[in-house]
Amino acid sequence: MLKKILIVLVIIIIVLVGVVAVQPADFRITRSATIAAPPAAVFEQVNDFHKWNDWSPWAKLDPNAKNTFEGPAAGLGAKFAWSGNNEVGEGSMTITKSKPSERILMDLVFVKPFAGTSVAEFTFRPDGAGTAVTWSMSGRNNFIGKAVSLCMNCDKMVGGQFEKGFANLKTVVETPAKK
Repeated sequence: MLKKILIVLVIIIIVLVGVVAVQPADFRITRSATIAAPPAAVFEQVNDFHKWNDWSPWAKLDPNAKNTFEGPAAGLGAKFAWSGNNEVGEGSMTITKSKPSERILMDLVFVKPFAGTSVAEFTFRPDGAGTAVTWSMSGRNNFIGKAVSLCMNCDKMVGGQFEKGFANLKTVVETPAKK
């Protein structure tokens, strides 16, 4: 009887490993929003990591996270690193391309809760009197990432944070500055 149970467990494990192995390795999460401000105003908020805590959804999840900045204040080469609670984890992002009012690319490095790398991209396009902004994150899942994606809807989870970020960004950019 014990031998039969072990054989069944081995078969279940082999099937699970097979299911995980055939999951897509590449992922891309994308959300878009229109903000009632010119591209330059929206671009400025994203291109300067010192302004991220004003609108980033992750800043709200851990207001006590430790943040550090390296390199230029904004644009190409600017680096932002964070270390926080379990909801925000630990990692860094570095701007690798910055074309004013058009596009920003960032390399993301995650340390905790799971190690990994991704690329974030923001594009800005005039849309009437406002700006159409697209925020994407893409990368490759390793075996563990593929397994996690079977249990968690990462597009919904991360995409939901992008949507909150856009709502915060709209508030920051669309609200007139107090004089």
